[in-house]
Amino acid sequence: MKYQYKEKMNILSFFIAVIVLIAILKFISLPFKIIIKLIINSFIGGIILYLCNLLGLGIIVEWWSILLTGFLGIPGLIISFIISILI
Repeated sequence: MKYQYKEKMNILSFFIAVIVLIAILKFISLPFKIIIKLIINSFIGGIILYLCNLLGLGIIVEWWSILLTGFLGIPGLIISFIISILI
């Protein structure tokens, strides 16, 4: 009888450990997803800024304008354009 109780507790402990491990891995992977999304958006923002510069809009292609366009998308592009005019 005592052996069955220990076995049940071991199985229960195993399942709790697996659930905690899954929760920790999900918590850790969330920031990586955000960083990957930011990198992809910044890359796309840089391409958009480069294409706008080829069209003659005169937007300055620097790290801050690429990140701004990556974070905000089209509104970031408009803000970069306005800042480029003011500078």
